[in-house]
Amino acid sequence: MSTMVYPREEKLDKLSQEEIISNTKLVMQGLEALKNEHNSILHSLLETIKCLKKDEEANLVHEKSNLLRKSVEMIELGLGEAQVMMALSNHLNAVESEKQKLRAQVRRLCQENQWLRDELANTQQKLQRSEQTVAQLEEEKKHLEFMNHSAVAAAQQGGYEIPARLRTLHNLVIQYASQGRYEVAVPLCKQALEDLEKTSGHDHPDVATMLNILALVYRDQNKYKEAAHLLNDALSIREKTLGKDHPAVAATLNNLAVLYGKRGKYKEAEPLCKRALEIREKVLGKDHPDVAKQLNNLALLCQNQGKYDEVEYYYCRALEIYESCLGPDDPNVAKTKNNLASCYLKQGKYKDAEVLYKEILTRAHVKEFGSVDDEHKPIWMHAEEREEMSKSKHRDSAPYAEYGGWYKACKVSSPTVNTTLRNLGALYRRQGKLEAAETLEECAVRSRRQ
Repeated sequence: MSTMVYPREEKLDKLSQEEIISNTKLVMQGLEALKNEHNSILHSLLETIKCLKKDEEANLVHEKSNLLRKSVEMIELGLGEAQVMMALSNHLNAVESEKQKLRAQVRRLCQENQWLRDELANTQQKLQRSEQTVAQLEEEKKHLEFMNHSAVAAAQQGGYEIPARLRTLHNLVIQYASQGRYEVAVPLCKQALEDLEKTSGHDHPDVATMLNILALVYRDQNKYKEAAHLLNDALSIREKTLGKDHPAVAATLNNLAVLYGKRGKYKEAEPLCKRALEIREKVLGKDHPDVAKQLNNLALLCQNQGKYDEVEYYYCRALEIYESCLGPDDPNVAKTKNNLASCYLKQGKYKDAEVLYKEILTRAHVKEFGSVDDEHKPIWMHAEEREEMSKSKHRDSAPYAEYGGWYKACKVSSPTVNTTLRNLGALYRRQGKLEAAETLEECAVRSRRQ
């Protein structure tokens, strides 16, 4: 008879899955051989029973055949169990394979998730930098807006009155330029310039005024080289006809400094801006609002060169002039504080910048409600309270409905306050105060829509 081979019992608990399967297959082969052997013996016994005549011998053979049948049944049961084990093994292998696939997928998803987090972080940083750049450009635009009219105002302050036709032409050209209709604005300026030179000669203050206007149009078209040539010509005429310390000369110097600044020539622009400042201080006095505007422009040029000590000095001085001459609620006060905060941010003085942003928002709040109390808090206080509630998991899901009227009444849609909301929001985000940041950002979005 065939001999069955079984693994040693003491080693069964140490077998790997592959070894168990291998041994199971071996056992199945042995059982199959044993089954065939038993069936062969049983067949022989059944044949023997047919030949036997004596009852006793036949009964004995019957007993042996019954024993063999039971043995075959047990062998078939063992084979069935072994087949179940093999099927279970195949199933476990399939599960393990699927598990490995899922693990690989999880690893891939984790990598993608990390990549997305990195991309989100990079995008948020880019967005923050872009918002700061936009804010700075908005403030720069506000600082330099008065330049479009400074030539007219400065000339009047120095005793030279620009003819009414030139003032009308100036306003008309600025209107066309603001609409992007340069094909109308430029020929209009050139024709007026040609007529003035014919009637008054080239070296006349009116010609200088027209050169300034045309230079501003060219500047808006990014034709900096042509604009610089015209402004230098205008500067020469005004110095010759009005004197080197005339306010109109200061206006042209400032326009030229702004132009150089736009071209990134900050070192060349700075002495021009300083000379314009000296003229304005001499003619208007050191505490005149136009001096403060010139200080703002000079601070911006120094900031682009990284001269932060000078920047802080110029902005602080401009702030003092605005607050003493125009009052704490004048828009120029908030603009200058925003500019000074921008300077602090570039130096990493985040706390100083935060204080200025909060001052701007608190002043806008006080202007509307008259005071700060439990019922009327500035929006930054609400933002910080929501931040604290989000950390303590008692977040207030109510919208900022109580501020709906304040958006309109306080004119939050003004560029300066809107810029402050976005800048302080970006600062909160840098500090990890995400709920506070989202509160101010939503306010900025709503105010912009309004």
